Amino acid sequence: MDVSFLEPVFSRPGPYATVCAAVTHTTATADTELDLRVRAVASTLTEQGAPEAVVEAVRGRLLEGNDGGAAGTWRGRAVVVAADGTVVLDQPLVDQPRQEVAEWSPQPALLPVLTQLPGRVPHAVVLIDRVGADITVSGLDGEPQQEDVEGETFRLRKLKVGGWAHDHWQNSAEELWDSNAGQVADSITSYARRLGLKFVLVAGDVRARQHFLDHAADSWKDLVVTIDEGGRAAGADREPVLRREAELVAEHEAHAEAQAVEQIEAASAHGLSVTGTALVVEALRKNQVETLVLADPADDETLHVGGSPLELGVDQADLEALGSQQRHAVPADRALVAAAVATKAGVVVVPRAAMPGDIPVAAVLRYTDASTPGGRNA
Repeated sequence: MDVSFLEPVFSRPGPYATVCAAVTHTTATADTELDLRVRAVASTLTEQGAPEAVVEAVRGRLLEGNDGGAAGTWRGRAVVVAADGTVVLDQPLVDQPRQEVAEWSPQPALLPVLTQLPGRVPHAVVLIDRVGADITVSGLDGEPQQEDVEGETFRLRKLKVGGWAHDHWQNSAEELWDSNAGQVADSITSYARRLGLKFVLVAGDVRARQHFLDHAADSWKDLVVTIDEGGRAAGADREPVLRREAELVAEHEAHAEAQAVEQIEAASAHGLSVTGTALVVEALRKNQVETLVLADPADDETLHVGGSPLELGVDQADLEALGSQQRHAVPADRALVAAAVATKAGVVVVPRAAMPGDIPVAAVLRYTDASTPGGRNA
């Protein structure tokens, strides 16, 4: 997972308020229920010592769902606010959070966020008819993007069925539907190029779907999954589409997790992976890490962090050796994610049971040196 979207989080000094909260609006009393949940979150942050400006920034974002709009459709929301009250992360979650978080701490608690981002598997959902399509694209550069592609409609006076005129009308209509589908396909080509889509889920009018597939580019035509249920028309049931989307995301996540573990094992044969906290910390300090692999749930292990994310050690002696003037004990997963962001490493979170030997962390390396276990001089 590309975690460059987290760079703004660490551009502001901490401490940070991290919140993962349910913001679902599915009942007649949803506004009141959300207000009560937000009061509880605000109270918890205040008790932990968060400044009023920080608490107000969190409260304002979480309550946006009561004003309608896109925020009113979200089921979960993650907000991170820096010490000066600046909102440095605001993301919808794929569902109500599995682990609710309301914490004021030196480092943001990002692991619960990373495991529930809707864009962690970049993909597109296309609801198409013969005029155009509603496209929803989930990537890692913010909340899901919405695009409505509207082509042309065929407006002619009604003709009697049969004969040359009817055939001409039908051919013209088909050409127009084909052109409209081509516009939709052009949009998907652009998203595929920019975001590296993993799948394109298509629902809607059968004829329009076929025209769309005829225009699919080689770069993404094999990524298309079609579904007969759901559609673009007003009142169409979109629940089957959402359910299939969630299934496909889960399938791709499982594949990515398995691939990450396989990559660790394959890279170890060439000395290009390390396992265990101490070795991963050393590799991060030297900017060796290509991909950081974290187990979820994380251990209760702590690391020591200085004035920057790469002033990192397993104990205070490490920071003394680095000449660090500041020293904080931080949960290991938070310190490791911060260091990964600072070194532009990717991050993959896998279930603890999938990690070889029940290790808490591993890393695939960009290069080795003489001090790398199993490695050699680069």
